[in-house]
Amino acid sequence: MSHHRTGAGDPARTLRLLWRQPDEGPRRGPRQGRSLDDIVTAAVELADTEGLDAVTMRAVAQAVGVAPMTLYTYVPGKAELLDLMLDASYARMPRPDRDGDPWRARVAALARDNRDLFTAHPWAAEVGTGRPPLGPGLMAKYEYELRAFDGTGLDDVTRDAALTYVLDFVRAAARSAAEARSAQQESAWTDEQWWTANAPLLAQVLDERRFPTAVRVGAAAGAAQNAAYDPDQAYEFGLARVLDGLDALITGAPPN
Repeated sequence: MSHHRTGAGDPARTLRLLWRQPDEGPRRGPRQGRSLDDIVTAAVELADTEGLDAVTMRAVAQAVGVAPMTLYTYVPGKAELLDLMLDASYARMPRPDRDGDPWRARVAALARDNRDLFTAHPWAAEVGTGRPPLGPGLMAKYEYELRAFDGTGLDDVTRDAALTYVLDFVRAAARSAAEARSAQQESAWTDEQWWTANAPLLAQVLDERRFPTAVRVGAAAGAAQNAAYDPDQAYEFGLARVLDGLDALITGAPPN
């Protein structure tokens, strides 16, 4: 389970920062020479290149060229900064007009947009969003993505659940893909090289008489994918099944 989550900071201060509302009371500390957007951009870039654990207040302060204590005059701490980072990433997502497309095409496109988000910002898939930052980026994203279900006849509660279903699938697929990339980078071997190197031992221990179905299916899948797991193939297969499930819901057909 991820130890990074949204909504972990002071909710009142976080909301004021997200919506760029002035803080209550007189501001303390040295005069600010950078903008809050500068701080958030630097934090996102640091997370993109080094991961969320590298995003410390000291590291972000160094990246923007201010003293560490000065950074606290912009944002109270890392919890609030994380909410700002995620909301800024949401705000930058493309939102083309897809109103003329069929609902399946619209939902497939929003899934692809979120997959692209996690590809550009892998750390975003690690963040638990049970208490989402209700900033302008998230609200614009939510408004846009809900409209993908226009014309489906879903009621409001089911529409929200359908969107959550799609986004949860994309997030899970993104995390699996990131784990596969990490394993390959750490071993310095491609999946094909790893399986080739270990083939003699595997042939000894994987008895097809004991595991007939697993050996047969695993061999077929591995040959088709050149690996035990192909993130792209898993995503495409899974998305099609998600859309099929929604189609059954929308058309009223009972699921198989």
